[in-house]
Amino acid sequence: MTALTHFVSLHIAVLTVSDTRNRDNDSSGDYLEQALHAAGHHIAAREIVNDDVYRMRAIVSQWIADTAIDGVLITGGTGFTGRDSTPEAILPLLDKEMPGFGELFRAISVTEIGTAGLQSRAFAGLANATFLFALPGSTSACRTAWENILQAQFDARTRPCNLVGLKPRLHEH
Repeated sequence: MTALTHFVSLHIAVLTVSDTRNRDNDSSGDYLEQALHAAGHHIAAREIVNDDVYRMRAIVSQWIADTAIDGVLITGGTGFTGRDSTPEAILPLLDKEMPGFGELFRAISVTEIGTAGLQSRAFAGLANATFLFALPGSTSACRTAWENILQAQFDARTRPCNLVGLKPRLHEH
């Protein structure tokens, strides 16, 4: 696969999973929105939802079904507490998992938070040709994922390959 030589703007939806955050204090969602805009991408949608499996699933399912949305970034609900249920809500929706994302995210996190990174259940995958990334709820974790992984993979000019270059082939059978 050949990397493109020009930037391609993606339409990305952002979902914050939290029982305590709202638009006034959603620093993680704000960070992701600002980072996406700064990189030249469009915010296709932005929501905040309680840690509720079925409400999360309903919102993300709508976004997956919308062919105008290229990707979904979810922040929050990836820990181990009783309320953390993002993996349980979203993993069943995936057509394919991307295990390398969670592995890479945790490997990078070791330099920032040490062995506490093992508590992250960050993951990624593909559903109906839509990329989904589930990140921890902290703003610093979102920054780590964006700066070290997602920014390059959402840029069609990144070599030797990137996720944008895969878009035309995602519906192949």
